[in-house]
Amino acid sequence: MARVKLDKIDLRILRDLQENGRMTNVDLATRAGISPPPCLRRVRALEDTNCIRGYHADVNPEALGFGVTVFANVGLHSQAEADLLAFEELVRSWPEVRECHMLAGETDFLIKIVATDWDSYQKFLTTRLTAAPNVSVVKSALAIRTSTHRPGVPIDPDATGDS
Repeated sequence: MARVKLDKIDLRILRDLQENGRMTNVDLATRAGISPPPCLRRVRALEDTNCIRGYHADVNPEALGFGVTVFANVGLHSQAEADLLAFEELVRSWPEVRECHMLAGETDFLIKIVATDWDSYQKFLTTRLTAAPNVSVVKSALAIRTSTHRPGVPIDPDATGDS
């Protein structure tokens, strides 16, 4: 994917929306130092170029009964592109899987899984993940606590200058 050319105003808009996606266009424009109509045009352009992929609420898993987060390192028997794509497609169908990253190195995939408790994770592990076609090994790591959770990327419009 080609990198989009962004100026300081675009970066300020992205930073502010990343921190608070519910910010009004008027507040966003004020913070960016422009009027609301051009601000809205810039937001739409950022959406059109896929710099902004969407908007969502940051839901607290524990408040909804998901007290267990597990990171699973998954190795596959075959790393042929068709097999990698088939595994990724299968993983997308499992609602418990919140992130899936293909890795370079010893492990093929790192998957973040949420579950209500350890028993429900074990059931997921034995009936879905290890039973999946092409899976050769799964190593689970139970998250004890999360001390930092920052969706997105670090954006500092003042440090980068015009890009």
